[in-house]
Parts: sequence; C-alpha cells; structure tokens
Amino acid sequence: MRIFLGIDGGGSGCRAVIGDDAGHVIGRGEAGPANIVSDPEGARANILTAARMALGDAGKPEDLHAVLGLAGGNLAAAAQTLAAQLPFASARVLWDAQTAAEGALAGRDGIVAALGTGSVFARRVKGDLRMTGGWGLAVGDEGSGAWLGRAMMSRALWAHDGLIEMTPFLRDLLDDMGGAEAMAGFAASARPVDFAQHARRMLERPEDSAVQALLVEAEAWVLRRLEHLQPEAARLPVCFTGGLGPIFAARLGDRLGVDLLEPRGTGLDGALMLARAGGVT
Repeated sequence: MRIFLGIDGGGSGCRAVIGDDAGHVIGRGEAGPANIVSDPEGARANILTAARMALGDAGKPEDLHAVLGLAGGNLAAAAQTLAAQLPFASARVLWDAQTAAEGALAGRDGIVAALGTGSVFARRVKGDLRMTGGWGLAVGDEGSGAWLGRAMMSRALWAHDGLIEMTPFLRDLLDDMGGAEAMAGFAASARPVDFAQHARRMLERPEDSAVQALLVEAEAWVLRRLEHLQPEAARLPVCFTGGLGPIFAARLGDRLGVDLLEPRGTGLDGALMLARAGGVT
C-alpha cells in the first residue's frame, strides 16, 4: 500500500493530510507558516513537523509520495531547492494557487476566481491548468482584499487633499486611523493582510459612494480576468473561492452568462488528490 501526503502552506500556517491509495485519510497535522521565499528554512521545518504529525505511526517520511502547494511555489528555483531537501519518496512542489484550483474544481473543467487577501485566477480544461494573476500587491492582485484596502486608503488621502469628494466612510476611515499622517505611516509598513482587514470594513458600508465606485472598479478587473480565460468556443462555468469569493459571486453572477460552481474542496484536498494522481496537473 502506498501512502500520499498533501501539504497546503502559506503565510499563516501549514496543513498536512495523509491518505492511502484506497481513498482513506490516515491523519492530519498542522504547523507554522510555510512561505518558501520569505523563510525557506522555517517553511521546511514546519512542513516536516506537520507531515510527521499527520503520519503518526502509519509509516516513515521516506514512505510518502507528496505534493506540496506552497506560497512561493510558483518560483521554480525555490520550489526545486525545497523538493531536493525533503526526505519523502517523491515530492513535487507547486504554487498553492494551483492546488487550491484543483481542490475547488475536483476534476471538473472550469474557471476559478480565488479572491482573498490576494487574487489569482485559473482555467482547467481536460486536466490542463492555466494560471493568471497572483503577482502580489506591489504589482497586481486586483480585486483582492489587500488591493481594495490599499485603494480605499488612497481615496481617503485624495479626499483629504481636496481632489475628490470626502464621503462619510472616507472621513470615518481617516478618523479611525488617526488622520492622514497616521494613515500614511501605517501604509508605509503594512503587509497585504493589514490592508485586507480594512477592506472588510469597507464592505460593511456598501451605501457609501466611494465604496460603490471602488467596487465597480474591482468588478471590472475581475471580469477582465475571467473573460481573458474564457475559451472562444464553449464557455466554462466559474467557481469563486476565497474570503471575497461569495461577495463577487453575488455581484457578478448574473452578468457572467455561465453557470456558477460551488467549490468541492480546499487547497489541501487538491494537494492530496494530485499526490494520488502522481503529481500531475
């Protein structure tokens, strides 16, 4: 009997699941962050901790055939370096966005819009997975929570400078953050997740004209990404995932002209599925 390991790891933590070739789950484990670019040594240690926790007494690490969906796994050099350092029988390191898309679609053809702190889009047709976006807040992630939060702060500062109308939400945002200078200081060192926290506040005020305008802009970017991935012939159904997925599904569903799919699984499910399939995408 062969045993398989799926790993889902990112900036907030690392999760592991182990299953056999009969489809049974043997064990699960969790550990700390696993971003292989920002902290490769820490990521490796946490991956091994989560894997050993999940494995228990079911075998040894060198028995495992693994697929790992990790933050930073889209950078080939980092992925290859980590794979060579792991003690498993076989290991394929992928981008966590890939395993998340595979988990959501679970073998179905379709397009995934993963909208959380960041944003990334994927199209799966007959087993072939094509990714777009996911470039990070500095140069992309349009429509994501981080992008929304940062953009709303920019608008608050524009309003402070008299360039656009000061709306009630923009005024509240400035006041809550201690004014324009404090907001600029926050933004200078904020991480994407810090900006994303303010996006949630924004979404609680849909009646505000500044919020409405930014959501229209975000919708346009999401639609543009989705249309870019649609084949010219038969159009594919769309699956929205991530913390903002349901929000955009509700706002855009009737405008897409295709069926909406519910996600069948998570990135961890996708990693284990690919491990059982031999690591292919």
